[in-house]
Amino acid sequence: METLFSKEALDKSIERIQKIQPNQQPLWGKMNPSQMLDHCSETMKVARGQKHLDRIFLSYIMGSLMKKSFYNDKPIPKNSPTHKTFIITSTSDFEKSKKELIDHLSAFQAGGIQKCTDAPHSFFGKLTKEQWGMGMYKHLDHHLQQFGV
Repeated sequence: METLFSKEALDKSIERIQKIQPNQQPLWGKMNPSQMLDHCSETMKVARGQKHLDRIFLSYIMGSLMKKSFYNDKPIPKNSPTHKTFIITSTSDFEKSKKELIDHLSAFQAGGIQKCTDAPHSFFGKLTKEQWGMGMYKHLDHHLQQFGV
């Protein structure tokens, strides 16, 4: 499984982000490109320890059973549920959103495992830093595929 701790995975992801156009239509889902970029930036804030989310009740029951789905090779299903904090309904400046996401990704990779959050995931619970790196790559890849890149 790829990880955002890998410079090669980061470079490949940035190349894909650069291919997204402001008016591009998603292959599934409701987000436009800037909303998707903002959504991914918000999730990166969690992985970088800049944003904390409390665990939801259901996560204590289902999270540990489904934890491997966060970082395994199986694709994320289209139109999967999203934590309410990460639902982006406003549209921001596309170029600014693109730069912010690339900055988050670059900082995450540059900080390495040492700078990754120690906080539990809001649904899956306790993750290793390696699992965070793989899961965040998988999440980003899911949304880049959503826009055909």
